Amino acid sequence: MTSTAAIDVAHLIDRLDRLARSGEAVGELNPAQWEALRFVARANRFSRTPAALAEYLGSTRGTVSQTLIALEQKGHVTREPSLRDRRSIMLELTPMGAHAMRRDPILALAADIEATAPNQLEAVVEVLRTALHAMITRNGGRAFGACYTCRHFRKGGGSGRSEPHHCALLDEQLSEADSRAICVEQEA
Repeated sequence: MTSTAAIDVAHLIDRLDRLARSGEAVGELNPAQWEALRFVARANRFSRTPAALAEYLGSTRGTVSQTLIALEQKGHVTREPSLRDRRSIMLELTPMGAHAMRRDPILALAADIEATAPNQLEAVVEVLRTALHAMITRNGGRAFGACYTCRHFRKGGGSGRSEPHHCALLDEQLSEADSRAICVEQEA
């Protein structure tokens, strides 16, 4: 049986999510558009595709397509054919999209969390990351973790200072920024 404290935590997370989303609807972007923009901003160059976005959000490709059309029309993202695979579409933030990310309503929630428990953040992150992993596993989804946490990541295995790391799965050089981005191929 699930404890009352665990149920309280789940309700608090749900309420925080709803309040954060209500703030998102105030500006020019709706909550789905903010989620897509966040993914494009956080994903590595191998993962910024409509298919990966749909998988990350647990949404259909049709829904994601409509969201991306709106973001493109508003000038926040571009969709271009992949240089690696011309059949794939790659998503990129525009300067307007990058500017919007600096005004992301979720930053207010992050500031509230940091102000409330600055010395407990690592523990909170670990609890939430573990719970997220359990839910993803139960639902048969993908982790989308940061490259540096992946079993294929090779720290210092890159070609030089600008690309010091290496992805053994994709046989690609990785910059420090790449190593911190989320990846559709990530395996713990």
